[in-house]
Amino acid sequence: MVNHVYIYCVDRDCGPFFLKFCTYFPYHAKLCLNGHEYVKQQLANKRIRYRALDNGILSCADPMRVQTIGDGLSAEKMDGLLRKWLRQLPHPFTAKDRQAGYRYQISILQAEFSLTQVLDRPVTGRIFFEEVIRENLDIGRPDPVPLIFDRRVSRTTPGKFRTRVITDGVIPSLQVDYKNSRIQQYHKEGRALRTQTTIDNTRDFGIGKL
Repeated sequence: MVNHVYIYCVDRDCGPFFLKFCTYFPYHAKLCLNGHEYVKQQLANKRIRYRALDNGILSCADPMRVQTIGDGLSAEKMDGLLRKWLRQLPHPFTAKDRQAGYRYQISILQAEFSLTQVLDRPVTGRIFFEEVIRENLDIGRPDPVPLIFDRRVSRTTPGKFRTRVITDGVIPSLQVDYKNSRIQQYHKEGRALRTQTTIDNTRDFGIGKL
C-alpha cells in the first residue's frame, strides 16, 4: 500500500486549503483550494462585512467588490500559494532533488465553477424548478449540447450524455452529464439558485492539463 500525507493549512491571503503528498515515486501531490474561501478571507482582510452561504456569499456590503475579488483568483496566485508553502512544509523532494531540477508543476485535475444567485423571494427557486421539470427535459440531447458546452455530439462521440431531475427530500436538482463533466442546478439552502459546473477532464473541451 502507498501512504499519503495530508497537510491542512490556513493561508493569510487564500484562507483554508490542503496539500496531499504521495510518499512513493514519482511523489505526485494534490493542491485543493476553494475559491469561495479565498473570497471570504479577502473580505475579512479588507474588513468588508458579509454573510456567508455554504460555499458562497449570501450578502455583502460591497457586492461589486466581491466579484472583483473572485475574478482576481488567477493561475499565478494559485501557483504562488503552492510555492510559498512548499518552502515551509516538508515534502518528498529534498534540496538536492530540487537543485537537480525535480519540482512540482501545477496541472488541473478537477475544476469547479459556480454561479450563486441569491433570491429575494426563495419560493421563486422552487417555482423555477417546477417549470424545468414540466417543460425543459430536453437538455442533453444532441442539438442542445453545443449551446451548453460548445461541443457537438454524434454517434461516434465517446462518453455518456444524459439529463436527470433528482429530488432529495423535497428539493429537486437538475443534472446534465457530458463526457467527464457535469452541470448541476439546485436550490441552495432554500435561499439561492446554484449553477455548478464540474470538469474532471479538461481535454473534453480541447484544453490541456496545464
